[in-house]
Amino acid sequence: MKNFMDKDFLLESDTAKILFENHASKMPIFDFHNHLSVKEIYEDKILDSITYAWLGFDHYKWRAERSNGIDEYFITGNASDYEKFEKWAETVPYLFANPLYHWTHLELQRFFDINEPLNPQNCKKIYDICNRKIKSKEFSVRNLIKKSNIYALMTTDDPCDDLKYHKALKDEGFEVKVLPTFRPDNALKISNNTFLPYLDKLSDVVGYKISSFSLMKKALLERVDYFHEAGARISDHGLDEILYMNSDENELEMIFNRALNKQILTKDDNRKYQGALLNILGKKYSKLKWTMQIHIGALRNNSTRQFNNLGPDSGFDSINDKLIAEDLSNLLDSMDKTNELPKTILYCLNPRDNEVLATMLGNFQTGSIPSKIQFGPGWWFNDTKYGMIEHMKSLSSLGLLSRFVGMLTDSRSFLSFTRHEYFRRILCNYVGQLVENGEYPNDIDFLGKMIEDICFNNILNYSGIEKN
Repeated sequence: MKNFMDKDFLLESDTAKILFENHASKMPIFDFHNHLSVKEIYEDKILDSITYAWLGFDHYKWRAERSNGIDEYFITGNASDYEKFEKWAETVPYLFANPLYHWTHLELQRFFDINEPLNPQNCKKIYDICNRKIKSKEFSVRNLIKKSNIYALMTTDDPCDDLKYHKALKDEGFEVKVLPTFRPDNALKISNNTFLPYLDKLSDVVGYKISSFSLMKKALLERVDYFHEAGARISDHGLDEILYMNSDENELEMIFNRALNKQILTKDDNRKYQGALLNILGKKYSKLKWTMQIHIGALRNNSTRQFNNLGPDSGFDSINDKLIAEDLSNLLDSMDKTNELPKTILYCLNPRDNEVLATMLGNFQTGSIPSKIQFGPGWWFNDTKYGMIEHMKSLSSLGLLSRFVGMLTDSRSFLSFTRHEYFRRILCNYVGQLVENGEYPNDIDFLGKMIEDICFNNILNYSGIEKN
């Protein structure tokens, strides 16, 4: 029997061990999608406690605690830091085969040199050790980033953001690239009750009242240019449902005007508006040589009661099962027709759609950029051992795993960079298993380079950011 999460954790063959130890483990991290606070990076924040670092924003953990029967008072309520940590420690042993179990212990091992499993019996001791360390300057946000061997990270930012902290970090010469990502979801959700208040906010930022579709288009394109000047090279779109339908300017102006007058919009109205705006933005990204990310398939805020109590992003989202292929194809084709489809990374939340995306890539590849259209890594509910393996199987069977841009954290925690190690171990084991089975030659020179490329080089070259 193997020792618990030892140096060969998840590595089941000699080939896998060689690939991880000699190649994957040595590569820097390019975290091209996360929800980290750039303000905390700029201020070099000392984290308040291990409870804040682990449980302050992590709805993955909140969901697990609720499933374990933990009262909301100890999750998002007013319980003390130690009480909240204690309830997490009470939950951890029950996380059998859940990635949260491995993530928790990777963070304990890599950051705090704690190699024993967290449980109710040792939680006070572990809490005290972690808090002593995390409150020291050595564990400031910037030092955690440097300790994690981060080359670059890209935060998620609304078009209204002034990006002052990104600019300040660049001016200061912080050695890790901290770049913004343009995410205009609020501008796309024309039927939401948040749309009109957001329109006022965006109007204030651009300095004119956005009273038409043409002015909305103008405002967003101006903000893309603003983000570009601040170093952005990637956009992101959270499309819970893929919506696309051809339209003309007159239709779009009428749809926009109905929204301004708080009239109910039809499904086709939404398809036309969202499709047109994505087409316009995508062509702008292409002109600037940006990458467009599209996250597909979340069913959000399922519990009305808990949404009213806690708001969005509190752990009450799940997988949607709407069909995506036809509208996604039409959206991508609307840009490709004029050869203005940007580099694009597609993510699906429903693993049922793995093969849909893995085959969609080949429809729009070019001979100029290796794997210009990418199948993004296992996202959210697929960010698991088995989810990653199924993603790798689909991509390697139907596309080019060797050109894959690799892993990201999609996290709000500065301790979560160990998820890259988790992915790298699973990747090396997957490749090693195929080699050991005789399905690919034991060409360590090529395989080692392929692993290094997937872990870092591919996304560095693909992203278009300036290299050090």
